[in-house]
Amino acid sequence: MKNICKLGVILFIITASAGFLLGGIHGVTEEPIARLLEKEKLDAMRSTLPTAEEFKRISPIISAQSIIHEVNAGYSNGKIVGYNIKISPKGYGGVIDMMVGVSIDGTLRGIQILSHAETPGLGAEAGKPAFSNQFVDRQGEGIALVKGKPSKDNEIQALTGATITSKAVTDGVNEALAFFRSSLKGEGA
Repeated sequence: MKNICKLGVILFIITASAGFLLGGIHGVTEEPIARLLEKEKLDAMRSTLPTAEEFKRISPIISAQSIIHEVNAGYSNGKIVGYNIKISPKGYGGVIDMMVGVSIDGTLRGIQILSHAETPGLGAEAGKPAFSNQFVDRQGEGIALVKGKPSKDNEIQALTGATITSKAVTDGVNEALAFFRSSLKGEGA
């Protein structure tokens, strides 16, 4: 009985020390990580809506079930030139956090993947320009995903071996474009 109490006290001291240490590390790293994430978000907004000089978060009505999590209006010379829509579609490995830039006339200006857990060498290729640049300057009601070479203006080519990721990104972009048309189009134009 005495040994059990002694082991319990030792275990308590070890776990309390580890918890205290982890809490201290979290306190030190929390603010730098938050600043880094904010900078990455701002860089993504600048790359997906390059004509904007400044960005302000707006609060349109968004359904609780929507993959849309945040909307920022992009301004140039005090006028809205477009919107950055942050979305989180579900890919093969989990949620894909992305920024979608749409100009005020409804043209898709670009996408930027902020974070993902897709398979390296397959779905993780979605963030590379060879795939993501296919979305730039698209307009219309929706973008279609094809496995072969695109034959229509609204089609993009899926990543080889990563159809689920390609579909998640494309569906997310289409949802952002639909949200733009239903909730944002006309504001500031």
